[in-house]
Amino acid sequence: MNYNLKPAMSPSRIALVAAFSCAIAVVSAPARCAPSGAFVARGDTAFLVARDAFRNGERVRLGRQTEVLQGHPLHAWAEYWALRLRLDDGDDSGVPDYLNRHSGAYLAEKLRGDWLRVLGKKGDWESFRRELPALAVPDAEVTCYAAQAADTANTVRTLWSSGQDLPQACEALVDQLVATKSLSVEDIWQRVRRLFEAKRVSAARSAAAYLPGAEGFDGHGLESIAQAPSRHLDKLPAGFAATRGGREVALFAVQRLARNDPQDAAKRLARIESRFGAEERAYAWGQLAWQAALRHQPEALAWYEKAADTVLSNEQLAWQVRAALRAHDWAAVRRTILAMPPAVSAQPDWTYWQGRALTAGGQAGEARTLYLKIGGQPNFYGNLADEELGRAIEVPPRATPPSIEELAAAAANQGFQRALALFRVDMRVEGIREWAWSLRGMDDRALLAAAEFAKQQEVWDRAINTADRTQTQHNYSLRYIAPFSDRVLPKAGELALNSGWVYGLMRQESRFITNAKSSVGAKGLMQLMPATAKWVAKKINLSNFHPSKVAEMDTNVTLGTHYMKMVLKSLDNHPVLASAAYNAGPSRARRWRAEQPLEGAIYAETIPFSETRDYVKKVMSNAVYYNTLFEGKPQSLKAVLGMVGARGQGETGVEELP
Repeated sequence: MNYNLKPAMSPSRIALVAAFSCAIAVVSAPARCAPSGAFVARGDTAFLVARDAFRNGERVRLGRQTEVLQGHPLHAWAEYWALRLRLDDGDDSGVPDYLNRHSGAYLAEKLRGDWLRVLGKKGDWESFRRELPALAVPDAEVTCYAAQAADTANTVRTLWSSGQDLPQACEALVDQLVATKSLSVEDIWQRVRRLFEAKRVSAARSAAAYLPGAEGFDGHGLESIAQAPSRHLDKLPAGFAATRGGREVALFAVQRLARNDPQDAAKRLARIESRFGAEERAYAWGQLAWQAALRHQPEALAWYEKAADTVLSNEQLAWQVRAALRAHDWAAVRRTILAMPPAVSAQPDWTYWQGRALTAGGQAGEARTLYLKIGGQPNFYGNLADEELGRAIEVPPRATPPSIEELAAAAANQGFQRALALFRVDMRVEGIREWAWSLRGMDDRALLAAAEFAKQQEVWDRAINTADRTQTQHNYSLRYIAPFSDRVLPKAGELALNSGWVYGLMRQESRFITNAKSSVGAKGLMQLMPATAKWVAKKINLSNFHPSKVAEMDTNVTLGTHYMKMVLKSLDNHPVLASAAYNAGPSRARRWRAEQPLEGAIYAETIPFSETRDYVKKVMSNAVYYNTLFEGKPQSLKAVLGMVGARGQGETGVEELP
């Protein structure tokens, strides 16, 4: 979920930061006592004024606040904003000095990228080439300017083929490729198709502008076709198939109709498919097969067979595997994974399922080789591979705790200090970027110290994220941190809910940020939608409930755990189904069941919503690790996943749950 988060630390936490910084000054000479809480509060206010001045282009006002922020952790941000406004005016004075003073910092990378875009736009290639090597992570726009500076237009081919947006800086390179016929007509059509599939009609029309007139593409009316594809197919002109453009527009209508009704699209395609070439027919059937697989329709695999003469996207291939899993067609699983690009088939999910397909085909030795590649990885498929190898899931030995000196270094890290300050002023996205950038190049010892420092500041999500990065020395009590246990565990116990599952779900929902708010309005530790919270409160007769209390910890946990219990009870007491229901709604979780029992892992793999599919896998793996820590003994993910019963089995009151 995308979160809009409130400040992470109260005034008492600010004071604790100051106290801790002073304490470590004894063992770390570079660390000085932090300024007082009053100074921090005044600085935070000045910073917010500076941010508003930047957004409004008020240079003088911004300059005054920058002076006030001297000595504050966010002074560097105010300086950055001032320089950014100068760059907008074409003035780069002060930029080299800032980059030198903040070398290696996130803001230096950000400013250098801004500067390179300005240099590229005005064609100052000498300065551009001088500064480019110091940029660690070029974006698409800088990449295209770099290609212009080096006169290597082919660089843009990868961006073109990906279907992602092309910045204006890339247009000259595309023009060059088209002029030299290095970008073929077929390359252009493939981009148009991918953009159509992504529902980006305007971008597809822009790409089609590079087509020669002989292709007969008429971009008019595409939005109307997208809204009513069946109407277009009913009124196809008699000569629509005379040009590639006419056929592609018809294919677009078929593809859009398939998104709503694959069966209807198949009937209409059957009437006109003789008017298309072999590859075009295969493309159309590939689109129908993909949409049918997403809906768990039995025709999917047969339609995929009709798509043999076209190149399927990675997403289409993924759903061909999933359709085969639902049908228990292990030969098709193996065949389709082999057809994936090597970098895709090597991913943990497809490595695991290929191993299962080999096992089903009697090739246990080859399967074991694949399991060994991903076994030991702390994720859903690494867990499953370990169990196929006969290894229980357990946490590795806990690393030696960070020393006082290691903690002092973490506390003195200016990137972390800026991140904490940004969290305070409700700029969490920027704070996360500062924190993540500061982790670059850290070894396991430094990462563990940073994670422990984040825990001490009660910035739970950064503790988890940082501890997750270690390679050989680990602390799983930080990776699977369990804050608020005095309030969460009693609630779980009262409802006879598995504590590992409750914590696994909370970890995935909010990363234990109490004031987390999603882009769709879900709130609190357990990310409750207001309507759901109100419904649950009424069901359990929660006294004095008011919607404004949804994010309060005790209220949120009470309502969230009761809702978990309700969906669990209504869905055969199966945690996989209940996890899917918590994220996507009980009616969907029920609809995604099959006519016959399915392995829990196959059910999870074939959830149509990518967010929910990823969510369920992570919640279940989280739960296993939490239970390992809580119970002090190895656990089995396969046992928790079990079998998901056939549609309708063990369902009670699903319709009445929100």
